[in-house]
Amino acid sequence: MSTGTPSRTTHDRRPGFRKELAGAPPLFFEREAAGLRALAAAGARVPEVLAVDSTSITLAWVGQGHERTPATEARFGRELAALHRTTGERWGAVDGEPTAYLGACPVDLAPSDSWHESWVERRVVPLARRAADEGRLDPATAVLAERITPEQLGPAEPPTLVHGDLWGGNRLLDPHGDSWLIDPCAHLGHREVDLAMMQLFGGFSGRVYAAYVEAFPLAEGYAERLPVYQAVPLLVHALLFGGGYGVQAGDALQAAAA
Repeated sequence: MSTGTPSRTTHDRRPGFRKELAGAPPLFFEREAAGLRALAAAGARVPEVLAVDSTSITLAWVGQGHERTPATEARFGRELAALHRTTGERWGAVDGEPTAYLGACPVDLAPSDSWHESWVERRVVPLARRAADEGRLDPATAVLAERITPEQLGPAEPPTLVHGDLWGGNRLLDPHGDSWLIDPCAHLGHREVDLAMMQLFGGFSGRVYAAYVEAFPLAEGYAERLPVYQAVPLLVHALLFGGGYGVQAGDALQAAAA
């Protein structure tokens, strides 16, 4: 979910891509920059941050133009698996700063000692309550968020560095067929967050998943956990865009809490 007005630009004579948003919320672009730097430090291919301030971010230009082929998709699957091998001690922000945004929607990434606290208590429940308060979600459905248990989040895994907003538009292919990641909501979470987001809006072939699972097998019951990990992006879409996203978010909560 990209936010801001984009434009081609130059910075210190280097070609760049600038996004601006007048009146951006606190730390909006700074948190994007922090996420890109965290992903880069873990070995992911991301645009270099050339400049950032309270109303804009300028990134090094990434050329595009390669078609997605079986080879590019399998390579990306392996690269994502390698990224998800990067782990930390606590759930939430990579640097302790709780402020974060999924698209233009604030989400709470305060460091947490449990994945249930980070995902359900700090994100699913507050977003469901807000959606109900704003008339985007039936209140009777919103309370289902509070019934999601730690067991429904899957077997224990260490906090993993995730992109956090990995839909098809946030992956670019350069002219050489290499994949680049943009617009992250990067944090230490469960790796199924990225995989569930990828399946929610499409844009990734089966070869991505096959290569990923070969490199880093998933725990049993992954498919049944998709709704609980798709609930947050669907609630965010309901809050930002309304329409049928509220119904989809309700369906996800019902499946997650079942």
